[in-house]
Amino acid sequence: MTRIGIILGSTRPGRNGEAVARWVLEVAKQRSDAEFELIDLLDYKLPHLDEAYPPAMGQYTQPHTLRWAEKIASFDGFVMVTPEYNHSTSGALKNAIDFLYAEWNNKAVGFVSYGSVGGARAVEHLRLIAGELQMADVRSQVALSLFTDFENFSVFKPNDHQRDALGVTLDQVVAWSTALAPLRQS
Repeated sequence: MTRIGIILGSTRPGRNGEAVARWVLEVAKQRSDAEFELIDLLDYKLPHLDEAYPPAMGQYTQPHTLRWAEKIASFDGFVMVTPEYNHSTSGALKNAIDFLYAEWNNKAVGFVSYGSVGGARAVEHLRLIAGELQMADVRSQVALSLFTDFENFSVFKPNDHQRDALGVTLDQVVAWSTALAPLRQS
């Protein structure tokens, strides 16, 4: 069965992303077309990129990199939950992505973002990164506003239409992940 990792892309204390990622997982687990698992970057303790060779060479030496590579390799696609910091994604998510290369190739990725403008600019940057990593980014995304989907900018209360947007995003991620399977096997 197709496996989709939901990556929680914030590690900061008091992060809004934890509630968002748990919501994504809760909605996703009601589906029967794929298996979903939450991947919390806090569980991987990745330092600032510390591998001697470029990730494209696949010559990982650090135990934390090997553990991260094994986890990411086990999935067919991803939903990245990202905040928007300074018109981009979080440094923690960018760093985690940069540790690997082949493990991302030929996999679908969708985005759930949050911020003052729904995290749209963070997703714009992630789409460029996904292209370089040979990932298929799906068109649909969930853009959560700190003004309308959070109470007092911190208590997650998504508007009803966000669940529909998430459903479409998950539909596309699962479909593309399944369609790309032959490329991952070659």
